[in-house]
Amino acid sequence: MSLIYENETIKIEAQDSEIPWLKIFTKHPYKEMSEVPSAIKFELYDLLDIIEKEMIVYYNPKKINIASFGNYVPHVHWHIMARFEEDSFFPEPMWGIKRRESNLDLPNFEIFCEKVIKAIL
Repeated sequence: MSLIYENETIKIEAQDSEIPWLKIFTKHPYKEMSEVPSAIKFELYDLLDIIEKEMIVYYNPKKINIASFGNYVPHVHWHIMARFEEDSFFPEPMWGIKRRESNLDLPNFEIFCEKVIKAIL
C-alpha cells in the first residue's frame, strides 16, 4: 500500500493488486460509519464519487466495486476497485475464489492516481 493523498481528516492509499484499487480511510480511528461526523461522511462520499468516476473514465471497467468491511481493521475505510471480466477473481469479490490466471493490460496506475488527486484538488 502507498499513500497517494491526505488532508486533515482522510487519507487515500493505493492497494497493491492486479486491478486498480484505492482505499479511503478516516484519519481518526472511528470504528463505525455512525460514529463519523457528518462533514467527514460527506467528504468520504464525495471522494468515493470522484474516484469511481475517474476509474470509469480512465479504465472503462465492467463494474466498480465499493466495499466497507473493517473486520480485520476496525477503522472506517472504503475500498474502491475497478473490475474486469478478465481479472483473476471476476465475478467473485477480490477476497473470493480465484477463478483464473489473469494478465490484464491496463493503462498506467500512477497516471490514474495523479488524475484522482487533480480531481480532488
